[in-house]
Amino acid sequence: MYIVSLTYNRPMAEVDAALDAHIAWLDTWFNNGTFIAAGRKDPRTGGVILVKDIDRASLDAILAEDAFQKVADYEVTKVNMTRGSADFSALVGL
Repeated sequence: MYIVSLTYNRPMAEVDAALDAHIAWLDTWFNNGTFIAAGRKDPRTGGVILVKDIDRASLDAILAEDAFQKVADYEVTKVNMTRGSADFSALVGL
């Protein structure tokens, strides 16, 4: 699976202006099962998306479609989950 960490690089007014399009983009990828979880960082400096294990080139193409590309930097980390608590056991192997 992947952990995608977004860090805003533009003023919050610009982030907020792109928010509806970003949420629609998230919905698309949640609905087809590619995204596992997502949320805002606290404090609100960006967000995090958990993505199932897919081809990296496919992930890069998906991320390129996000409206937040104009307001955030992306850091992508591939993680091979080998353990998880009972609540997260479904993530093992993703």
